[in-house]
Amino acid sequence: MSKDFPGRGKVAILKTRPETVLEDYARLMELAGFREALPQDKETLLKINISWQTWYPACSTAPWQLEGVVRALQAAGYQDLIGAHNNTVVVDAYVGERNNKHRYVVEKYGLRNAHLYEPQHKWVRYEPRQPFLVLDQIYPEGVHIPEILIGRNIIHLPTVKTHVFTTITGAMKNAFGGLLNSKRHWTHSVIHETLVDLLMIQQEIHPGLFAVMDGTFAGDGPGPRAMRWHEKDVILASADQVAIDALSAQLQGFDPLSIPF
Repeated sequence: MSKDFPGRGKVAILKTRPETVLEDYARLMELAGFREALPQDKETLLKINISWQTWYPACSTAPWQLEGVVRALQAAGYQDLIGAHNNTVVVDAYVGERNNKHRYVVEKYGLRNAHLYEPQHKWVRYEPRQPFLVLDQIYPEGVHIPEILIGRNIIHLPTVKTHVFTTITGAMKNAFGGLLNSKRHWTHSVIHETLVDLLMIQQEIHPGLFAVMDGTFAGDGPGPRAMRWHEKDVILASADQVAIDALSAQLQGFDPLSIPF
């Protein structure tokens, strides 16, 4: 995708309520220009976040967030949708997708479901078009990414919350688990530079890139799991991963320009 992509610098934000949240997600995505950002002739991955296998407000992709996005996409004619999960050292994604009701939504709407770390998903060496900031130092043997990600659209589904290493976590951090293998935790000393490298990779491998963020609940504290939750009833969407994270940071009381990534 081009660096002058449709929707650059544009973020949509809405107030929502339980009675209208699914319809509000469709309106939100229209305001953010998802049709222009995501080529309809490409398969689309929905990058689900599971920070904890136990459901907790603001912690993981909300089931109504996932369902609202799927309904909006299918109504617009996007039929080739794939739920995408990564593994972590502390969370069982199979347990998490059931406890967080992701599996229910995937099955209800007939999506394919991909756990990226399973043997059937090949990881291939990625050669960047421009030099990395830090990833080549963390992975001297080469950076390998899931082949299934290449040539497909991706929509990140983060929440509004804080993070112990990156101050806030959102669209940029949501790529962390999907693109890098379990050695990714070695990057935490240079996490901000890592996220910039990951955005560069995404812009090179995805024909369309989008994020839909749930702030019906927001989390503060040493996230991504140990948090106090607050009902805020906001939802955000953008094709610009940097811009949506900047607005999320501002909503949480941070100066976006003080956060390196």
